[in-house]
Formats: sequence, C-alpha cells, structure tokens
Amino acid sequence: MDIKLTEEQELLRSSVQRLLRDQYDFDARRKILASEDGFSRKQWEAFAELGLLGAPLSEEVGGLGGGPLSTMIVMQEFGRHLVVEPFVETVVVAGCLIEQTGSDEQKQALIPDIAAGKTIWALAWTEKGSRFDFADVGTTARRDGKDFVLDGEKTAVIAAPWADFLIVSARTSGQLKDQVGVSLFIVDRRAAGLDLQSFKTIDGRRAAEVSLREVRGQLLGKEGGGVRALEACRDRAIGALCAEAVGAIGELNSATLEYSKTRKQFGTAIGSFQVLQHRMVDMFIGHQEALSLMQHLTLTLDADDGDLSRLASGAKSKIGYAAKFVADQAVQLHGGMGMTDELNVGHYFKRISSINIQFGDPAYHVLRYAQLDAAA
Repeated sequence: MDIKLTEEQELLRSSVQRLLRDQYDFDARRKILASEDGFSRKQWEAFAELGLLGAPLSEEVGGLGGGPLSTMIVMQEFGRHLVVEPFVETVVVAGCLIEQTGSDEQKQALIPDIAAGKTIWALAWTEKGSRFDFADVGTTARRDGKDFVLDGEKTAVIAAPWADFLIVSARTSGQLKDQVGVSLFIVDRRAAGLDLQSFKTIDGRRAAEVSLREVRGQLLGKEGGGVRALEACRDRAIGALCAEAVGAIGELNSATLEYSKTRKQFGTAIGSFQVLQHRMVDMFIGHQEALSLMQHLTLTLDADDGDLSRLASGAKSKIGYAAKFVADQAVQLHGGMGMTDELNVGHYFKRISSINIQFGDPAYHVLRYAQLDAAA
C-alpha cells in the first residue's frame, strides 16, 4: 500500500521535515532532555506557528481539518527525529476527547488554545494494577454543585509535569471494572488537592504519579460514558503511535545500513558478511510491512470504518513486534556503542520500548484482536 498525498499534505510533510532538520537534530534533542523542563516550549510554539497542533482537528472547532492523515505525516517525522514534545497527549488524545465528547461551549473554549499552542494536556487514566483496562477505575467523583469532586490515584501519567490541564477518568457509579459508570473530567493541573510526583521515563520524557484529594473537576461528555469515549480515542492514539514507530524504524534501518558499510572486522566491512546482510533484509522487510499496515490503519481511521478497533489492535501488535525486532538488531549490529547515550540508536530503542506499552503492549493487542475477531 502506498498513500498518494495531496499537494497540501506534501507541503505539510516538507514543512515538518525542514523545521526538524533545521531546529531538532540529535544534539538539540539531547539539550532539551537535559533541560530543567525536559521539553522545549520554544519548539512547541514553533509547531503551533506551523499549524501542526491544529492540523488533525476539524475546522468547525478551530483546527485545519487534516484528520488522521495529517497526524500520520507529522508523527512519522516526529518518530524520525525523536521529538519529545507531547503532540499525542495534547493534540491526538485530548483534542480527540474534547472534539468527540465535549459540549459546544467546551469545544469553542478549549480547542483553539490547543491549536495555538497555549495549553498542554495529559490523560490520567491508568491506575495501579489496572493494566490497559479503561474500566478498572478506583478513582471516584461525586457531584458538588455544577462541578464534581474527585478522589483517587493515577499512575504513570505521561506529560503530566508539562500539562496545564488533565483529563481524568473517575467512577461516578457502578463497581470496579464495570463498563458503565466511568466519567471523564477536566482538571486544572494546579488545582488545590492535586499532587504530582514527577519522574523521567525510560525514553527521557516526563511523567507523574498523580494524587487527587477533594479536587474539583468539570465533567467532559456524558456522565458514565467515559469508557466508550476512551476506547474510540485509543484507536486514533494507536494510529499516531504506529506512525511514530514506523518513522523510528526507518531511521534505525538507515543508520544500521550506513554503519555496516564503514565498520570493519577482519579487514573488511561487516556489511559484506552474508549473515548480517540477511539480518538487514529482515529489518527492511519489517519496516515495509509496518509502513503498509500503518497506512492501511490511517486510511481506515480517516474513513471511520466500523471494523476500526480490530485493525488498530492488529496494527499495534504487528508494528510493535516489528519495531522491537528492528531495534534489537540495530543495537546488536552496532555493538556496545549501540546503547551509549552519545549514539542515537539507543535512544530509538528506548523510545520504541515506550511506544510499545502506551495504550496496550503487543501481547495485549494480540489478545484483544482475537476477542474482537471472535465477536465479529
């Protein structure tokens, strides 16, 4: 499969490529990670000025109407350059949830600020022991006037230390793991009673353990409809993460091929060894299969096909396993230096490891695919 991009989409891709080539090389990324914040607000503003933060969002709510195809274009390039800024968390996830479930008032008030780069968002849905189950929610919310009051704990909330607002899942009715009774709430990250214990993730980004004690939040969408909203949003997030993984795989393949031409062993380039040629062919095949599946998923997302969830799980598992294989081979073929901080190969390995566990690891999605297939 090969998607033929329109003139506007080609322009978007070339604009992203030029920006990242000029401002986001590997050394610049390392400086960003070493900074106090761990990300660059200057780069975030540059993304907004280029229109990237509004590209996937519909025009009716202040976006550019590019949809999943624009997300794919942006995330492939972000994957190639290991961009750490929270595009998925803010634009794809929060933007999707607000656009799909929010009231007209919420859409008009919140989405233009996302597109303009004025606010950063994070989704707080995971809890200890919940794995990847959206319904496994112990955090509670009770109504208090126009707002709700939340109590509970959330774990490993990606981008929370950078966020201005959190979208928090909490139970308003039912028992633990009930599919109904989970609602979504908008919470100011600096609200009274909200405490963050920040930490660095394996790929150098920032996350936090979030504690909520009598924290006031605003209902997003229908009360009790949180699980369904999160499941719909997960498919779009998977599409974005798959595109990022494909971009990273492509860069690992290029770096490994180039290294094999220059690294000599026994007086000859290691790329001339047949066994290593076979490995690099397998890496190339893995990339091409992942690329094709990513494009198929993106087109299905754009068409909003009814079989979307099954395809999303299939893509997340297949691309996840392919990315891990390529990353493993790239590190091994580079030898000990493959995991050093000075070489980008190890950074791609770590980012792929993180992508593989966001919104469900490959093993989880194999099982989910089988369950959805049986139910079809």
